[in-house]
Amino acid sequence: MIMDASSIIIEADDVQYEEELLRNPFSVKHWQRYIEHKKDAAPEKLNIIYERALLQMPGSYKLWHLYLRLRMEQVKGRCVTDPEFESVNNTFERALVFMHKMPRIWIDYCRFLMNQRKITRTRKTFDRALCALPITQHNRIWPLYLKFVMLYNIPETAVRVWRRYLKLCPEDTEDYISYLMSIGRLEEAAKRYEWCVNTDSFTSKYGKSKHQLWSELCELISKNPQETSLKNAEAIIRHGLQRYTDQVGMLWNSLAEYYIISALFERARDVYEEGLRSVMTVRDFTQVFDAYAQFEELTLKKRMEEVGIEVDVEEETELELRLARYEDLMQRRPLLLNSVMLRQNPHNVLEWQKRVTLYEGKPKMIVATYMEAVKTIDPKQATGKLFSLWVNFAKFYEENNQIVDARIIFERATEVLYVKVDDLASVWCEWAEMEIRHGNEEEALKLMKRATAPPPQKVAYNDESEPVQRRVYKSLKLWSMYADLEECLGTFKSCKAVYDRIIDLRIATPQIIINYGMFLQENSYFEEAFKAYEKGISLFKWPYVYDIWNTYLTKFLERYKGTKIERARDLFEQCLEKCPPNYARNLFLLYAKMEEEHGLARHAMQVYSRATKAVPPEEKLSIYNIYLQHAQQIYGVTKTREIYQEAIDDLPDEGCREMCLRFAEMERKLGEIDRAREIYAYCSQICDPRITPEFWAKWTDFEVAHGNEDTMKELLRIKRSMQAKYNTQVNMMSAQMLASAGSVAGTVSDLAPGAKDGMRMLEARAVAMNKEEQMSTSVAPSAAGGSKIMFVRGSTTKRDDEVADTARTANPDEIDLDDDDDDDDDSENSEFLLDTQPCRDSRQRKSTNPVFHTSRPPTTTLTSKLFFTTDGNPSGQVCAPTNSKP
Repeated sequence: MIMDASSIIIEADDVQYEEELLRNPFSVKHWQRYIEHKKDAAPEKLNIIYERALLQMPGSYKLWHLYLRLRMEQVKGRCVTDPEFESVNNTFERALVFMHKMPRIWIDYCRFLMNQRKITRTRKTFDRALCALPITQHNRIWPLYLKFVMLYNIPETAVRVWRRYLKLCPEDTEDYISYLMSIGRLEEAAKRYEWCVNTDSFTSKYGKSKHQLWSELCELISKNPQETSLKNAEAIIRHGLQRYTDQVGMLWNSLAEYYIISALFERARDVYEEGLRSVMTVRDFTQVFDAYAQFEELTLKKRMEEVGIEVDVEEETELELRLARYEDLMQRRPLLLNSVMLRQNPHNVLEWQKRVTLYEGKPKMIVATYMEAVKTIDPKQATGKLFSLWVNFAKFYEENNQIVDARIIFERATEVLYVKVDDLASVWCEWAEMEIRHGNEEEALKLMKRATAPPPQKVAYNDESEPVQRRVYKSLKLWSMYADLEECLGTFKSCKAVYDRIIDLRIATPQIIINYGMFLQENSYFEEAFKAYEKGISLFKWPYVYDIWNTYLTKFLERYKGTKIERARDLFEQCLEKCPPNYARNLFLLYAKMEEEHGLARHAMQVYSRATKAVPPEEKLSIYNIYLQHAQQIYGVTKTREIYQEAIDDLPDEGCREMCLRFAEMERKLGEIDRAREIYAYCSQICDPRITPEFWAKWTDFEVAHGNEDTMKELLRIKRSMQAKYNTQVNMMSAQMLASAGSVAGTVSDLAPGAKDGMRMLEARAVAMNKEEQMSTSVAPSAAGGSKIMFVRGSTTKRDDEVADTARTANPDEIDLDDDDDDDDDSENSEFLLDTQPCRDSRQRKSTNPVFHTSRPPTTTLTSKLFFTTDGNPSGQVCAPTNSKP
């Protein structure tokens, strides 16, 4: 802009600013104040002031920056062909003469040129900027430069610019790859992917792993083989197969897809087959096989569509070949999958067995598979039973009538260094069984003798440092089969020698001992059999010796019956001396049965009594039932009273309740109504009316049939007492709450009069229960006065009338006990009174408040409870006082 002195017009308001500038022409502050003063003036005037300032200070960045921003604002909205745009461009060029080290000036200039769509000039300006600025400030230019080259369809220029930029910032290669793929330069993109994968120092700015980059490269190559046209495409993918073993299925499919798109179908089939033979996991196998099957199906379908309906011989042959290839692939799938499993673990016996099954009907392949399996599997690493593979191999020859070959296989199988001794023993047993199946019994015995022969030096059975061939002579499985063979095919002496040898080696089990004894008994060597049992008893402890004792005692009783009763008793006592409670039941019953059949009834009863103490608590009830049954058969019903009393004291509550009911029923049948009633009263102490309503129903039925109004009232009183007894905790809580309420009397009512909260309702309920108990106790009759008891009823039901009529009806079975014979009754009933101690038992009803009787000592008996008085006391007093007559 050429500035003419005549064009400078100084107005009156500008004089003071002009004078300041004359005094300080190099002061930026004064020029800025002058510009601020003229900001509303015409653009030409404002531009003249900037030009004058820059003429004085051409190196001022602030003035140039403000001036250039002003000039760009002035042309905003105009057409890019306006001459003013070129004037602004010239101003930028003049500014860059002095400001070529200022990146902001270059950025503004490049943006201004980009808006003018001047591509070549803009590119050259960017290049000038990069040349003028130091490299540390290039990062401010390159983003705008890259945006510029990607904004227009100038791919060659953009590629060259990107290559220059990546020399400075290689970490942005992924952005370059994205741009290349967008413009269709896939070959360059593939090369850049390859560089990213092979460069160890490269790190993805988007957090992608090397594997992800490799996957993207393989996908790019496989889907665009023509565009990429890399000479080493297959080598790149195969390198990935070695590098990323967890994704080989996808990589094999990518390589095959590369050849399929390249129309190299046979090469693609070779790749699929190679992939199926090399993958190591079922997942990769599934991926490759599914892709292979889909490829074959699509090619077959496509070919059939191309051929049409009318086909010639050559085309028909081709279609049949393709169809046969597809069917063969489907049929080979189980075998290919089995190969994958064996590649994972070549020592998996089960998979080798499956492979043999897949070759069913192909003898040569089966033999080849067995041979490969036994050569491949390491016994130390074998998974599964290795001996079963050898056995099945030998059985295969046996099924094909090649016994000699089967023997050779068994011979080789016995030389394998198995991990467990039992595996080698199984091989010997299978070999012997094969000989027996073909009628070679003598050969089978020789094999067993050979297998059980001891080594030259003594070897511990559990010493794993020794081979199994030297430890197999102690195998119980081997000796058991040897004993069975000798028992069936050998002589008595040889079989007995085998059993004795088993016992000497201390490898016998209780079953072996029992078998030995049974063998001796079958040959009529009874005492030898009993000696064998005693040897076994000395070898084992409880509970393992239970079966031996059971068999010994049973066979002894079968042999001698009652002829050697004392010896049998000694055996039983010896057996029961250390017998655990869980195994005692059957032995005691056997002992008692012997005494009943061949001994004394008194001894049998003692055995039953001992059994009730020796068995576990859960079996005591059944033992008592058997005890009662046999006692009743031998001694009669009256003898069972003592047993019932003992059972009631000994059994837990559930069993005690059942025994009491049975005891009461027995007494009722005998006509002892009072005894039965006292038993019911005794049992009521452990019967919660809420839980055991059947007990109270039976007692009620009993009183309806045999009682009167007083006994019915007593039943109801006891029932209410039991209800209160089992609500003890609620009563205690109520008492505590009442006590606390009494200590702060009036507090609650004063604070909340009339409040019906849960606490107050509970207190009211406790008071009502106490009043009800007091009323129930106040109606008790007086024994001396003999006054009549009156009932106050709210309503009368038919059931109540029946109970009242029954109570008023005289009981014909009632025992008439006179009041005048008190002394005589004491002497006469002394035979029933076995224990007249004071009432201290929790089940006795003499306490005025039964709620506090909450348990029954296990040492008390029912004898004292069954004592009843003869003074006409209607309360049913159970116990007699110690210091006065009842």
